[in-house]
Amino acid sequence: MNERNIIGHRIKYFRKLKQMTQEELSAKLIVMGVNIDRPMISRIESQSREITDIEILAIAKALKVSIDDLFSNLGR
Repeated sequence: MNERNIIGHRIKYFRKLKQMTQEELSAKLIVMGVNIDRPMISRIESQSREITDIEILAIAKALKVSIDDLFSNLGR
């Protein structure tokens, strides 16, 4: 198992649910002061990049979901 995070697929789910591109999510994060570019979003969603607590909080805010939403239904 080479997963570097456990919520990447949930981030992708909510991003698509909100009809947001990776580029749009990245732009929102950069405005918030969190420097995550589009390739980083891709790596987070594919679970090949670790994600910090600050990044999780910012992504939840950008997607307008709770942190609990990101960690629910993990299937583990």
